[in-house]
Amino acid sequence: MLDLERFIEDCYAALDEKTPERAAQEVVARAVEDPAAVMKVIGEPQKAGVNTLHRSDRLTVLNLVWGPEMHLMPHNHNMWASIGIYTGAEQNTFWRRTPDGGLQQLGAKEMGEKEAVWLGETAIHSVTNPLTKLTGALHVYGGDFFAPGRSEWDDETLKEGPYDSEKLVRLFEESNTRLEELKAAGAL
Repeated sequence: MLDLERFIEDCYAALDEKTPERAAQEVVARAVEDPAAVMKVIGEPQKAGVNTLHRSDRLTVLNLVWGPEMHLMPHNHNMWASIGIYTGAEQNTFWRRTPDGGLQQLGAKEMGEKEAVWLGETAIHSVTNPLTKLTGALHVYGGDFFAPGRSEWDDETLKEGPYDSEKLVRLFEESNTRLEELKAAGAL
């Protein structure tokens, strides 16, 4: 069974490794090997949202729940991240900056239940839940995820701007409205 306190301690221990993002990925991968154990500790996802399990200057641990078919525009973290899916699926599209200030698509990776990946501190990605159900993932960041200084890119123009936390909240609210509509229509 997942012990959340021990999980966070193991994530802190990963910070001292030569490649902390990969060490953290191993910690996350071990945790999501047993999705039922994760959900027993943090609960089965009921609605989309960003749920903070731990936050400090050195480490942030989130239980991130994507709503049905939810999409998050390209963005960066300016720190490494390790992500593990404990229910559902997540489609990541990876980007790189272009000389004119835009973005160029590099590739994509779809993750399913029990999978974990790491992202380097310069990574830029967009995320889509390809399913019509909730997707839950443990996200571990090598710093304060909520600190200022991050960027996001417009989905259509790929123009860079400051990360907009209020926009993020609206996206999750809209996703939860869609979730309720799907439930009311009997689609879930």
